[in-house]
Amino acid sequence: MHTALQLTADDSYDRLLLQQVRPADWINPQPAPRYHLVVLGGGTAGLVTAAAAAGLGARVALVEAGLMGGDCLVHGCVPSKALLAAAHHVSTIHRSADYGVRIDGKVELDFAAVMSRLRRLRAEISPHDSASRFRSLGVDVFFARGRFSGPDSVDADGVRLNFSRAVIAAGSRPAMPTIPGLPEVGGLTTDTLFQLKELPRRFVVIGGGPIGMEMAQAFASCGSAVTVIESGPRILPRDDVEAAAILQQRLVSVYGIRILTNARIRMVSQRGSERVLAVELAGGESSEVVCDELLVAAGRVPRIEGLQTELAGIQTDPQRGVIVNDRLQTTNPAVYAAGDVCSDRRFTHAADFMARIVVRNSLFGGRSRVSSLLIPWCTYTSPEIAHVGLPAEAAAADSSICTLTQPFSGNDRAVLEGRTEGFVRVHFKRGSDRILGATVVGERAGDLISEITVAMTAGCGLKRLASVIHPYPTCADAIRRLGDQYNRTRLTPFVQRLFRMWLKWRF
Repeated sequence: MHTALQLTADDSYDRLLLQQVRPADWINPQPAPRYHLVVLGGGTAGLVTAAAAAGLGARVALVEAGLMGGDCLVHGCVPSKALLAAAHHVSTIHRSADYGVRIDGKVELDFAAVMSRLRRLRAEISPHDSASRFRSLGVDVFFARGRFSGPDSVDADGVRLNFSRAVIAAGSRPAMPTIPGLPEVGGLTTDTLFQLKELPRRFVVIGGGPIGMEMAQAFASCGSAVTVIESGPRILPRDDVEAAAILQQRLVSVYGIRILTNARIRMVSQRGSERVLAVELAGGESSEVVCDELLVAAGRVPRIEGLQTELAGIQTDPQRGVIVNDRLQTTNPAVYAAGDVCSDRRFTHAADFMARIVVRNSLFGGRSRVSSLLIPWCTYTSPEIAHVGLPAEAAAADSSICTLTQPFSGNDRAVLEGRTEGFVRVHFKRGSDRILGATVVGERAGDLISEITVAMTAGCGLKRLASVIHPYPTCADAIRRLGDQYNRTRLTPFVQRLFRMWLKWRF
């Protein structure tokens, strides 16, 4: 519900952004006697909830203490993908000689221009999430710190908002690990990273998750010497092991990133203008890592502080956030929650579809369940890693589940593009062609995973996928070839004998 106001007043694009998502001259409306729905939080979950409910005729109040658009617009998906786009262009230029393209002279990156473009695009996208747009949709927008004052009321900086139903969509914030010296020395998080205007010569990332890997590759592409420090045994611990290994090999060999796994930071200190990290490596060996900027990307935690949920009879947990049932209803039957504040699937698209469930269930007596959502996700590195459905580790542990893999090294388009690392992998139930889960590693994996997601949603199995004609040459044809692989598993010796007998009799 509170997106940090980490924006520079001297930047014209930030001023334009603020004009949309936190207007300086905004006057909160006079509250209605009672609202059908009060929404706490103006990020993706809150905005989708408010817009959908108002569009269906509900009286809606939206309370936001920071910036509308939430972390996705201001600190997350939008700025990070703008930075990655610039980084990928730089990487393509550096690889141009592999394609017979020679670039004479020095290729220089203007980091200030890269970040200025990022802020310009963010500002250009912001009208969709603007306060004026939601007012035009019929939503009462209150810029205030919202907190429960009872089981059916919210206090918005002294203004009482009575509700029949409420939705907590307060989002999440960067987790800060307990490391001696870190609070004093300080470090960047995604709340502050995208305000940088100078490229750090040495850049350290704490955390080997998706955000850490994306930003490590982006800054390495731009020219920083990057070190990643991960406390676990590997990067991307929730991903397919082989997928993570492919990415790690590329980050190290192509981008020169130093990745320290099974590493623990014992202390952070300041030495002149440098930050110094005392790191204990696997086996007890000590190492000193020096950097100019430090990014803390150690996950996120739900933002529940100050909501006074106890006054509304709403149960919370510091790690899990707001406790909800499968219909996203809290322990107060009149209050629901959606997005990062109540779910560990912290993706913008997940928040969007949880918000749709909340509107149906809270206002229209629906019985929709969050467990029915099939939510794909993607890490936007190069190569990308995308996943949907059953995790790879769960598939490997269950002997009743079969796995098929189609490497991109056997895909003509990938060969021609020079992007052969990666694969398409599906898991399915033995004795059936029903797809239970999939992983794609490769360029545009986030787009390719959608074809499999559609198939799973529509109940289209591997047999039917084999009959879907794809243009040649495309990387997506690897998905069809998985169907071919499945069909070959059905060609048992007994079936082959029957075919031979038929051909002998017929011809």
